[in-house]
Amino acid sequence: MLTSLRPDRDAVALAVSGLLGGLLLWLLGLHTQGGHSSLAPWVTLVPLTAMAAAELLRRTAPRTALTIGALALVADQFTWGNLATILMFTDVVYAAVLYGTPAAARRLPVATLLVTVASTIGFLAWFRKPEALLIGLVIGLVTFVPALTGVSVRSHRTAADAARLAAAQTARLAEMDRTQAVIAERARMARELHDMVANHLSAVAIHSTAALSIDDPETSRNALKVIRENSVEGLAEMRRLIGLLREGGEDRAPAAAPTLAALDTLIEQTNVNGASGGLVCTLEDTRDPAAGALPTPVELAAYRIVQESLTNALKHAAPGPVVVRLGGTGELLTVEVTSVFGSRPGPTAPGSGAGLVGMRERVALLGGTITARAEPDGGETEIWRVRAELPVTERTIRE
Repeated sequence: MLTSLRPDRDAVALAVSGLLGGLLLWLLGLHTQGGHSSLAPWVTLVPLTAMAAAELLRRTAPRTALTIGALALVADQFTWGNLATILMFTDVVYAAVLYGTPAAARRLPVATLLVTVASTIGFLAWFRKPEALLIGLVIGLVTFVPALTGVSVRSHRTAADAARLAAAQTARLAEMDRTQAVIAERARMARELHDMVANHLSAVAIHSTAALSIDDPETSRNALKVIRENSVEGLAEMRRLIGLLREGGEDRAPAAAPTLAALDTLIEQTNVNGASGGLVCTLEDTRDPAAGALPTPVELAAYRIVQESLTNALKHAAPGPVVVRLGGTGELLTVEVTSVFGSRPGPTAPGSGAGLVGMRERVALLGGTITARAEPDGGETEIWRVRAELPVTERTIRE
């Protein structure tokens, strides 16, 4: 507790300068009461010393300082008087408002205003002379004006603290937004990288396994041909993605995103890659040809869903048809891919499950729905069905 009452450097400087200034005025015989007091002149030093002690507590104990200062000021009026005592009291009132409790900061200006008004009225009634107004003015300058100044400074400090707090919160929010943006961009890059390269690498893995396991020159030649085609295409797409990451900027033209118009090429490639596994891929597009163009995010998401579904069929589907169906209802684009569910003969490629996660993320960003599950086909076999419904109106797409 004693440590908390230790005066700061400013308080010590004010107390010492006020005490020395008061001593100098006393030595020079400069008094505020004009020598009308019956007490000895040295008594003036008592309230001066008490006021200097109050100055030491101006910041650590402002209420106590104000009490001591008020008593010292009243006592000073019965002595020869010292201007330094009055000036130090104004600082004590100012400090009581500035460093005191919020309640004190609200009440002191009102209290000092009431004291000023009451004193002015009282002196007018007593002296019955206009000069009494000067006394009220002096009282206001000693009490009300310092309190009002303290309120103003405290308000500015509170506003500055609030501004600093708001700036810190804004910086934290900006950092959170930046982190979330980085995470979202990493997720987007992961989806794009997986969807672009997985199809080619799956074909490479399957046909390389076939070339190594089947001792037939023609089979190996065909497998190597497919491997080379997919390697070249995968390398080209990897270079395109790396170029976007390295050179992307405001002055760079946006790269063309794949659209549903390119599904024919994708299905033809799947037929080539899946021929050894007995897969036959077809496209059924029942959309209205007169319908308007789809938003770019919807086109990209639909293409990637088909691409990933065909990649999964290439890796896991049993021999049979792989059907891609596109449909539309005006506000929704329906994408459906079915394949035979069962054990795939011959070489296979391992899966990580990242493709299904990426499809669900793409659909969620657009506010759509997606299902991926095995269903009975009306006979002894089952089919694996991936079905996504994507909103195509701007008001329903969550960019």
